Amino acid sequence: MRFTFTLIVTLLFFSSYAQNKTSTTGKNQLEFINLFDSDMNDKVSCYRIPSIITALNGDIITAIDERVPSCGDLKWSNDINIVMRRSEDNGKSWSKIETIVDYPIGESASDPSMILDKTTGEIFLFFNYMNLDTEKDVYYLKMISSKDDGKSWSEPIDITSQITKPEWKTDFKFITSGRGIQTRSGTLMHTLVNLENGLHLFKSEDHGKTWSLIDTPIKPADESKVMELVDGNLMINSRVSKSGLRYIHSSTDNGNTWTTRQDAQLTDPACNASLIRYSLKSEGSDKDRLIFSNLNSKDSRENLTVRISYDEGKTWSKGKTIYAGKSAYSSMTVLENGDIGLFFEKDDYKENVFVSFSLEWLTDGNDKTN
Repeated sequence: MRFTFTLIVTLLFFSSYAQNKTSTTGKNQLEFINLFDSDMNDKVSCYRIPSIITALNGDIITAIDERVPSCGDLKWSNDINIVMRRSEDNGKSWSKIETIVDYPIGESASDPSMILDKTTGEIFLFFNYMNLDTEKDVYYLKMISSKDDGKSWSEPIDITSQITKPEWKTDFKFITSGRGIQTRSGTLMHTLVNLENGLHLFKSEDHGKTWSLIDTPIKPADESKVMELVDGNLMINSRVSKSGLRYIHSSTDNGNTWTTRQDAQLTDPACNASLIRYSLKSEGSDKDRLIFSNLNSKDSRENLTVRISYDEGKTWSKGKTIYAGKSAYSSMTVLENGDIGLFFEKDDYKENVFVSFSLEWLTDGNDKTN
């Protein structure tokens, strides 16, 4: 297998590598920076499945599938690589595309997601793997990590046996793309979809050295995001097919049992979304804030919208439209300057763009108090 692990430290920031576009939203303009599309490489059919995170040093890391022969998902494409770009200035300029996972033809890596360990600074990047030549339709779950803010990456580690059951070998299973979380106690936590046996959480309590499955199935749920709430309880926000709404799962016992409800506030056409913690009063902020991005449409992948909650997801703002046109998966991060960075699929997967905006913009200057 071929991997590029030590990335070129001398970053040649974009000129022809990214295209800037603006979108008028009310009286304000958002600047879309196109980070990945097939015009950048005539050998690539498309780029899909965005993931974004802010490293401990403030750099922004974006990772995505480089789908070579077609735009097909993992089980339909024998050549998918994971590539990345970096920004050292809150998203104003970006490095060239760097390959960080590249298997031989016949083997593919897909669906990147990341977790930052804020204690050690290590970034964990998860992906789903398949050998279409020898074990077609058998999903393996793997991980690489970086201890230098994404400049270089370890060799892949197969964690399938740690976070799944032997009887799941041929199940349709995958780690949710986007990102996971670190709880305030230091536990790293993420979501694993098994379409036959339910959504599960998996975690590490030793800073990513080992991983384990929380053996409680959660239904209905497809690609999902987990969040630790102010009171220490867990909340999962889930994509659910044919429902037209997001589902919310809540646990008061560290994920051993769950209660489930639809959230009538969160219209959704069944697409991966993003949920991040913006601030905590217990960590010195003036308010507790959660930020959520998804497609505000019941049956069409369009109208990407961002909302804010001041009561741990019980209620959400009406939201602001980021892009009214065709859009799909999104992933968010809080930037070093306090803005919110959003990385999303745009215009029927033709572009994958970065956009940033302030809390003031999101709330029209009305960031209310609790």
